[in-house]
Amino acid sequence: MQDLVGSILSEAESLGATQAEAGVSLDTGISVTVRKGEVETLEYQRDRGLGVTVYLGHRKGSASSADLSQAAVRDTVAKAVSIASYTAEDPCAGLADVEAIVRDIKDLDLCHPWDLTPESAIEIATECEQAALGFDPRIQNSEGASLSSHQSLRVYGNTHGLCAGYPTTSHTLSCVVLAEQDKEMERDYWYSTSRVPSELESAVDIGVHAAKRTLRRLGASKITTREAPVLFPADMARGLIGHFVAAIRGGSQYRRSTFLLEAKGEQVFPSFLNIAERPHIPRALASAPFDAEGVATRDRELVKDGIVQGYVLSSYSARKLGLKTTGNAGGVHNLLVSSGELDYAELLKTMDTGLVITELMGQGINPVTGDYSRGAAGLWVEGGEVVHAVHEITVANNLRDMYANIVQVGRDVDRRGGIQTGSILVGNMTIAGE
Repeated sequence: MQDLVGSILSEAESLGATQAEAGVSLDTGISVTVRKGEVETLEYQRDRGLGVTVYLGHRKGSASSADLSQAAVRDTVAKAVSIASYTAEDPCAGLADVEAIVRDIKDLDLCHPWDLTPESAIEIATECEQAALGFDPRIQNSEGASLSSHQSLRVYGNTHGLCAGYPTTSHTLSCVVLAEQDKEMERDYWYSTSRVPSELESAVDIGVHAAKRTLRRLGASKITTREAPVLFPADMARGLIGHFVAAIRGGSQYRRSTFLLEAKGEQVFPSFLNIAERPHIPRALASAPFDAEGVATRDRELVKDGIVQGYVLSSYSARKLGLKTTGNAGGVHNLLVSSGELDYAELLKTMDTGLVITELMGQGINPVTGDYSRGAAGLWVEGGEVVHAVHEITVANNLRDMYANIVQVGRDVDRRGGIQTGSILVGNMTIAGE
């Protein structure tokens, strides 16, 4: 694959490209879904592809192909060069600056293949679903339990002299079930994902947890419109931080289309909250030694003592802003939100009376103004204890106010993604009901 990337770059230079970058990928995997004890799907995956971007001065052209033959390589590169010849000059276009390119590629222990046979996959998924269906007689239906195992290899190179890659694996087990009570049905799920198959939660634990989450939503009722504290459990809280990341991305900043425009140096969060990027955590799901442009990733602080320290930048967005890339072409790498000392149950006690979010619906976020309004379902809490489930509500506020009014971040950190945070308790929000 490195030889193939090298031939792509050589072909681009022979056709007059002043700069070029290329990537080649190979993905393999197996996935199975079992529903009500029957195999619903069993899929094998084997995908491959290449992509090339060339620059004729400051004119850019890109092309891709799933055919890795030499003839296809020549055609793909020729198409990219042809496209570049028609595009307008953009002084910010080009490869990342050579001094930013990675030189020391760390082994982050991201590849742990699973020799998973179809028979074993079916057995594990079946065990997971049976654990959920057998937990309580009110669990009467299932959308299935799914197990997937994938391995990827990606090689990236550019005309600055970089040609490198590394393998990764990803394994996921999930279960979705439905419960019925008084002719009303509710649905919920649970899942586990890891680079390492042995680090997945057990099939029984995932099934039981999916069942418990579904059962707690039974007996839901409406509530009247009011203002109250809202607790975003760890798996939901990730989205709140994701909105912040989107607001400080370079693209949002140079287009001036964000509610956190030029927010560097501003106090956006309470002083107890910090957000750090740690790209080199071994085995973590968003770890990477370099970004999509070959820029070395590095530890840095996005928020310190509640104050925004910088933006999330690729080379292009950095040039548009007169700044330097932060190694975030393609996304962020393991954002860690500082956690407090309280667990989930203690956060309920701290909230005393309010709403726990169990589901959010719709896309009611305005990235320019920060206005936040989303359909939701949840659990109503009084005296620090869950009283009943609620549905058909809307939670609303402005993200700036929500960030400023964070009361606590729990120590129940969810590590199943690129943003790792505990539950987040937000001060008063508008809860629109009856």
